[in-house]
Amino acid sequence: MKQGRNFADLPNLAKQLRAELENKKVVLLYAYNGTGKTRLSMAFKDAGKKTFQRPISVGDYAGQPLTITETGSDTLYFNAFTEDLFHWNNDLEGDADRRLLLNRDSRFFQGLFELEMDNRIRPLLQRYTDFDFRIDTEEWAIRFSRTVDGQIIDNIKVSRGEENLFIWSFFLAIVQLALDGADAYLWVKYVYIDDPISSLDEHNAITVGSHLAQLLNKTDNQLKVVISSHHPLFFNVMHNELDARKSKKVVAYFLSKSRADGSYSLAYTGATPFFHHVAILTELYKAMQSGELYTYHFNMLRSVLEKSASFHGFSNFSACIAQDADDPERILHSRLINILSHGNYSLFEPQAMLDENKTYFRKILNDFLNRYPFNPELFPQSVEEGEEKQ
Repeated sequence: MKQGRNFADLPNLAKQLRAELENKKVVLLYAYNGTGKTRLSMAFKDAGKKTFQRPISVGDYAGQPLTITETGSDTLYFNAFTEDLFHWNNDLEGDADRRLLLNRDSRFFQGLFELEMDNRIRPLLQRYTDFDFRIDTEEWAIRFSRTVDGQIIDNIKVSRGEENLFIWSFFLAIVQLALDGADAYLWVKYVYIDDPISSLDEHNAITVGSHLAQLLNKTDNQLKVVISSHHPLFFNVMHNELDARKSKKVVAYFLSKSRADGSYSLAYTGATPFFHHVAILTELYKAMQSGELYTYHFNMLRSVLEKSASFHGFSNFSACIAQDADDPERILHSRLINILSHGNYSLFEPQAMLDENKTYFRKILNDFLNRYPFNPELFPQSVEEGEEKQ
């Protein structure tokens, strides 16, 4: 990855993304959990807020349609707040009429009545699941059913993953309406998608990514799209399916946050496909070079070592630390990682490493990078060359 550009806060970063989309169609962002992806999606939405007059469909006044003043954004978004527009009534007393309730005040459901949403959602949902649903527009509720041994079971409570797939299918149906220029969604200029694959298995992560890419690839429209995720497999699917390496309309970034001053950084993922362990290594390398080492970095280092050991056919991550099994440093370093990677180290309240542990950390990481060849452009300096910082 190339050197990143820094932004003091999320509103400034959101402005930069909007500026990028003046010449791009899609921006892909990869970031770890806790970086601020969801808050960035809301900052992006807030940057597009404006006040407008909306006609009311009942009556005229002095020959003019009645209007109401509203404040709205130009962004249709999918994130944790979108999921909160749906909430369960589990019928705790009767335990028979379980239903998913909709927030009728949201513009998200603006086309619910006129546009036969159930017929638009169903073929999308059937890609992923075997349950059905019906929308009650009087109660603003959705009831689910499933056929078991030829018998329909009504009012079922679907799993968290199935619920997420339903909401995702609902969202995709609305995106398609916005792409088609439906009157109810003419306000949509941007689509911001943040982590659509939470609670999904690897298969569905691939399927969701592939279908989303197909939708974006086949449309010749004016909508601009931002997609952010912490899921490496989903990000890889989007990166490859949208051909981010070659397309002039797609750009991919790694988003990170400084623990020192709270600033944000965007770095190009480069021409090579993005891999989770490489992203972790670059973060660890940057932390090592800057001296901003915290206790949670041992958890990240252990993750890289475990994945590398598994790839090379070893049963234990310690095999990737040193060459000789009886090497006393290998034993010591293995024990250190075991101990220091099992603490309850928070990304939100980071604790600085002790100087002694920093030295051990640098030694383990530097030995690993020297033993296994990675792109030298990602790791240009050697700690052993006297570049160590305390």
